This record gives sequence, C-alpha cells and structure tokens, in this order.
Amino acid sequence: MSPLGLSILAGIAASDAICCVRFGRYRRGEDHRRATELLQTAAPYGRDLAVRVERLLELKDTAHHRASLVTHTNANLAVRWARQLVSRAQEELER
Repeated sequence: MSPLGLSILAGIAASDAICCVRFGRYRRGEDHRRATELLQTAAPYGRDLAVRVERLLELKDTAHHRASLVTHTNANLAVRWARQLVSRAQEELER
C-alpha cells in the first residue's frame, strides 16, 4: 500500500478513535462517509474534523487503485489532514 493510502487509513482510524473516546462507539460498515456524521457531533471541532475525513475519503479510491493519478499537492494535503486527525485523537486519549 502507498504512503498516501496509509495516510487515508490513519485518518479514518483516528476518526474512529475520537468517536470511541467521546461516545464509547464508532460507526461500523463499509460506508466511511456515514462515520463523519457521528464525528461531527463529537465536540465543537467535530465538523472541522469531519471535513478532513471527507476530503481523505474523496482521495481513497484513487489512492488505492490509481495512486499515480493523485497529485503531489493532494498527497501532501492528505498527509496533513491525517496528521491533524491523529493529533486530535491523541489529545482525546490524553484528556
């Protein structure tokens, strides 16, 4: 798997972790977009985080199947969004 694909999965996992800390559950299933609905309600910053996850999901199929079509700029953005989500998940775990 490409570093881009791993970044996308890290962002999704961080979203799930935030929801687990806040609610004791996360949205299961193949449709990760449904998980953003739960993340939006996680905290005052939930909507901002959900937007990052949505952006990562927009790149997911391309990253996994046609990574060569993802621009360098989008790859860098994906890594930044994933880092932001992972950072917030870490903060949630530490509170």
